[in-house]
Amino acid sequence: MAGPTETSNPISTINHGVNFETFFNGWLIHQQNFHDQLLQALSPENINHNDEEQQYQALIDQVMYHYQQYYQEKSIAARQDVLVFFSPPWFTAFERTFFWVGGFKPTFVFKLLDDSSVEDLTEEQEREVQQIKRETRREERELDDTMAKIQETLASPPLLSLMRRFGDHCQLSELDSAETQLLTAMLVALESADALRGKVARGVVEILSPIQTVKVLAAAAQLHLKARRCGLQWDQRTATTATT
Repeated sequence: MAGPTETSNPISTINHGVNFETFFNGWLIHQQNFHDQLLQALSPENINHNDEEQQYQALIDQVMYHYQQYYQEKSIAARQDVLVFFSPPWFTAFERTFFWVGGFKPTFVFKLLDDSSVEDLTEEQEREVQQIKRETRREERELDDTMAKIQETLASPPLLSLMRRFGDHCQLSELDSAETQLLTAMLVALESADALRGKVARGVVEILSPIQTVKVLAAAAQLHLKARRCGLQWDQRTATTATT
């Protein structure tokens, strides 16, 4: 997700040389804090305040900026090593099973909308959500086609020939050129997928009322944190089993 840039930064901007995993671990701490704030905003003692819309909007802006910062730092790091973002080691094996082009599938937002107790959508909101959903599915298919072409490139005769000749009579310049083209294509696909993820999230938020948005953001944070806990437990159990 991505959000407005005018809100205060909840995390200090990291130096570009710092390992992305270090940034991500700190980002997760703030994710838990925002999750708690979102749930508190939805508690019975807060949900009927007269100034709820203003309070909700301030929190929404902070959470959206939190997601935006993640994608900003990800973009910087991906330009240094795009391959790692297609199977990032800072995510658990369980979390990576949900990955699509380096992150969650954009249409996943609509699943969250269905599961977050937002049951009071107006007819106009429903129409707008369905419109975004149709456009998103079309763009997802286009990116699926792009990734299929990239995978075909890996098995293409020219690249395979270069790989077979590598270490024999292959010119390193030839292999470097082929590798550069492949990594560039993967970076473009990753950035396109991240842009789509952000566009869908912002589009849905613009349709929803502040309280509806808080419910969806709370559901997103809760699912993310639960998936992480389950993944860590799974990895720990697997490691324990392997050593016995």
